[in-house]
Amino acid sequence: MYDFKPDASLDTAELYRQLCDAADALTQGEPDAVANMANVAALIWEFVPDLNWAGFYRMGANAAGEDELVLGPFVGRPACIRIPVGQGVCGTAAADATTQLVEDVHAFPGHIACDAASESEVVVPIVRNGKVVAIIDCDSPTKARFSQGDADGLEKLALLLSDRV
Repeated sequence: MYDFKPDASLDTAELYRQLCDAADALTQGEPDAVANMANVAALIWEFVPDLNWAGFYRMGANAAGEDELVLGPFVGRPACIRIPVGQGVCGTAAADATTQLVEDVHAFPGHIACDAASESEVVVPIVRNGKVVAIIDCDSPTKARFSQGDADGLEKLALLLSDRV
């Protein structure tokens, strides 16, 4: 049994350092991407306070063979299953291969509301060999919940996972 519980008094940088250490311990040597995403989604949920959704979308293809994001392992309410690349916060992160730090999702052009309770969001692409293979998505019911420190920490996690998902 694993028991990864962070100290609630940790500063943001230390919290994400410990999250990355836990993710490394759980995913090192495990070749199954779904298992790795499932465990890391659970870790994000345990480590990062004030979330209402934490998980992954994987790069896939629609019926026409075009790239789109497909729901992966997550913790939270049921979510949109498919998101076109370039649409919403997640699709923008995938299209541009850039982190999206959104203080108010309702002000984001084309935001896709999977959970009406979400107010802010951070989305980080996972890139392997120059190509987005998945994204990490975290939503909060609090406006402006996420800081640049959260984005930086999740970018380090994405780098760690780039050859594990």
